[in-house]
Amino acid sequence: MKPIRFHPDVENDIKGSFSWYEDELEGLGLQFISELEQGFDAISYAPSTWVTFEHGFRRYILARFPFSVVYKEEENEVYIVAVMHNSRNPEYWKERI
Repeated sequence: MKPIRFHPDVENDIKGSFSWYEDELEGLGLQFISELEQGFDAISYAPSTWVTFEHGFRRYILARFPFSVVYKEEENEVYIVAVMHNSRNPEYWKERI
């Protein structure tokens, strides 16, 4: 298991999506967070499992929600650069690297 470090903008990614889902249906935002946390755990335990996405980053795709976790496995940690909506411009997170 490797510790996870988050890019500062990941918090905004998550908060915005949580709020949108909660506005749609009470409790849906919490379900989104739960699935996201399960993804973070899976990435932490086995970061090399998911395929390389771009620039050495990997992409973990959530099962229920249209989001991906974009991350890079580093020597002593996992660096999560974005929680990206799959319909969003896939290039936006690159300005974070």
